[in-house]
Amino acid sequence: MSTFYVTTPIYYVNGEPHAGHAYTTIVADALARYHRIKGDEVFFLTGVDEHGANVHKAAENEGISPQAYCDKMAPTFTQLWERLHISNDIFLRTTSDMHKRGVKKFLTALYDSGDIYKGPYEGYYCRPCERFFPEKELTDEKICPIHKLPLEWTEEENYFFRLSKYQDRLLARIHEDPQFIYPESRRNELLNVLKSGLEDISISRSSVSWGISLPFDPEHVIYVWIEALTNYMTALDYETEGERYQTFWPADVHMMAKEITRFHALIWPAMLMAVNLPLPRQVVAHGWLTKDGEALSKTRGIFIDMDGDIATYGVDAFRYYLLREFSFGNDGDYRPARLHARYNADLANDLGNLLNRVLGLVNKNFEGIPEPTTPGEFDAEIKQMAQTTVDKLDAHLKAFAFDAALETIWEFVRRINRYIQQTEVWTLTKPETRPRMGTILYNSLEALRLISVLISPFIPETAEKIQKQIGLVAFDTVAEWGRLPVGLTVSRGDPIFPRLDTKKEKQPQLKASAKSKQKQEPETTDLVSFADFQKLDLRVARVLAAEPVEGADRLLKLQVDFGTEKRQVVAGIAEHYTSDALIGKQVIVVANLEPATIRGIESQGMILAGSGDSVVLATLEKEMPLGTQVR
Repeated sequence: MSTFYVTTPIYYVNGEPHAGHAYTTIVADALARYHRIKGDEVFFLTGVDEHGANVHKAAENEGISPQAYCDKMAPTFTQLWERLHISNDIFLRTTSDMHKRGVKKFLTALYDSGDIYKGPYEGYYCRPCERFFPEKELTDEKICPIHKLPLEWTEEENYFFRLSKYQDRLLARIHEDPQFIYPESRRNELLNVLKSGLEDISISRSSVSWGISLPFDPEHVIYVWIEALTNYMTALDYETEGERYQTFWPADVHMMAKEITRFHALIWPAMLMAVNLPLPRQVVAHGWLTKDGEALSKTRGIFIDMDGDIATYGVDAFRYYLLREFSFGNDGDYRPARLHARYNADLANDLGNLLNRVLGLVNKNFEGIPEPTTPGEFDAEIKQMAQTTVDKLDAHLKAFAFDAALETIWEFVRRINRYIQQTEVWTLTKPETRPRMGTILYNSLEALRLISVLISPFIPETAEKIQKQIGLVAFDTVAEWGRLPVGLTVSRGDPIFPRLDTKKEKQPQLKASAKSKQKQEPETTDLVSFADFQKLDLRVARVLAAEPVEGADRLLKLQVDFGTEKRQVVAGIAEHYTSDALIGKQVIVVANLEPATIRGIESQGMILAGSGDSVVLATLEKEMPLGTQVR
């Protein structure tokens, strides 16, 4: 049996968990769940960092001890992880005895390596980051690039680690294994840091009291970032080097947001080199989240309303959106309008309607799941696509392409929807055609079982609901065609994703002041607020195929490619463009438009065009990557 060890950072407890923490943890959870259904022995670590000056300050502000403050804050994380269906194997708190013992063992080994020395420290420090900034990283304004706050000048006696000694070994490690740091943009950033030269780093604080003291000098507290990095081993009971440590170290994936990559990809590996321990196999960093194109900000009131969106759409829809919408590694713009569109189009329309329709046909025509006895057209194709989907999914997840992985599954979902349409299974009710009807419905249910297995790493609650409704008692985790037993009693329950009304609520009219009433301007009814305009998600796509719509002179049915997904769009441009002229053309599509049925054909978006005496498509001055957002 293969093993897989994935970690999130341990999160500071000086504030409640937010959407950024949720994103990192959901991504790690999806990886852990996927490796479990592959049959790997998995260990998934997350936790909280409870030491350091920030935590001490937060406790002081509340008038309680640091430990009492940590005891109050840690449950806010565990409760959120439970709500988000996070399947971690351990939740590590750095105030635990197991962690403290492991840290002291590691720092003793680091001291014994000869690469620790004592000396004065003078420099700039960011309190929220709890990070020292070397001279070459300082801006003229001496501002932290992350928190946008002035850096504090600090002078104290510290212990230092000879990080500079490991510059060449780190360069060699990165060049030997291009996948060691992912994505490539982070790798290139750190290569530039190495080329400019590394400086030795402080590993202790003499002015901070809340933390773990150095085993070789109790007057100093271990610098919180040095202590925090060791959690990846202390969670495995590194102190005793027992079975769990022997089984899972080194970690397969350290998952994090991009701002802490340097600690994990340079400082942590160098310390492990100093004590002759194996390095983690991959350090993986995702981008930051924004909200409707703006940076998240407490002071400006720009935040992602996790509670509200989960209450409206459900936990699985929230998980699905985070994993499906963003290209992992890049920054991601969280748009509630896109969440709504994804919910209705992907979850309610594609998946929810498929399950509901198939179960309804089985309940109406058979006592239980029918036996597949009459092969026919399209059967072999969907069975082959099932295997292709499994293979593609594995390749995408190895590359952390969560959006592409989900699109691959949804291509199969949409193919089964077409299978139902192509075979017109609902018409095969006569005695001589019922065996064929039974075969089609069996294949559709088996496809749904397989789909439930494949979506279980991403939306686990939905996967279990699907299997329960098709009659399986225990969750089947095998992604292999033909495992669905015949004769099971299906139970068509409530829709797994009930469609949500998209009608806009009327906005309340603001009362004009007495002064404004005297000079009231003519009422304008055709203006759109900037906030409403921002809800539109305009994306670059390429036309892959185009064909006329039968019986409609003005309509063309187009297949367009967004880079990570393909969609069908119906456009009224047939009088002005031939099918051949459109193929290969880049167009701009309203990607978050509610799907509509036009002449019996579903249209999943709208292509922008100008109209007058003729229709002219809105195009681009030069080629752009597919899926690029147009603003």
